[in-house]
Amino acid sequence: MNEKIIDGKKISLERKELLKEKIAKLSSKLTLVVISVGDNPASKVYVGQKEKMAQEVGYNFKNLHFDVITTSDLIKEIEELNKDSSITGIIVQLPLPSNIDKDKVLNSVSSLKDVDGLTNNSLLKLVKNEHSLIPCTPKGVMTLLDSYKIDVIGKRIVIVGRSELVGLPLFHLLLHRNATVTLCHSKTKDLKSYTREADILIVAVGKKGLITKDMVKDNAIIIDVGINRVDGKLYGDVDAACIDKASLMTPVPGGVGPMTVISLMENVYEAGK
Repeated sequence: MNEKIIDGKKISLERKELLKEKIAKLSSKLTLVVISVGDNPASKVYVGQKEKMAQEVGYNFKNLHFDVITTSDLIKEIEELNKDSSITGIIVQLPLPSNIDKDKVLNSVSSLKDVDGLTNNSLLKLVKNEHSLIPCTPKGVMTLLDSYKIDVIGKRIVIVGRSELVGLPLFHLLLHRNATVTLCHSKTKDLKSYTREADILIVAVGKKGLITKDMVKDNAIIIDVGINRVDGKLYGDVDAACIDKASLMTPVPGGVGPMTVISLMENVYEAGK
């Protein structure tokens, strides 16, 4: 393995073993519920991955699936799960069909069971640096930085992508750690002028090869969150050749992806506490 590679797969397996030990000591089993609607093929794969991982670490798992449902009926189902003390964590699998009000549905999940960290309540707590369940991909990125003992204090960090899933939460998490953070997005003019200044560059856009070698500072640390499937192969948002200039870089696949899944399982444990 190239010594410049940040090995998310290895770190996730180590954390999985630690988590299994903690779970084995619990007096009762924790339960994760994933709610899915419609017949999105990718969603079925993701639900299956969550089920496999949940069972491997020692959780109960339930998939509450609806072929067709209204927003109000879905919210009623979620409210019942909120009240059920045997349910530890609730995930609404995205995307939802277009007839459903995504924001209303997500925000009906109790913040105590919001293991995806996507409710307004959870995000507000994150912004205010109060204890909350952190969205899984940003949590995974922070865990990787910590695992590789990457100190962010005073570092110039550039995040490309401002989604509520990744970019925005990461901006606040890194700010709370006293990094100097710039958030770039699709309307940013002269993106290269920002990325070339980054000590740590984090890219989460979903556009294959968006960042090229000439856009990266020498010895930068690169965290590539992008996953792009082209002709059956997975690619990141950062051109693989950028590793020549980087001091450390996450691969795709095998970098941030495995950390997202283990972070979800860690959030279920947190919610159980």
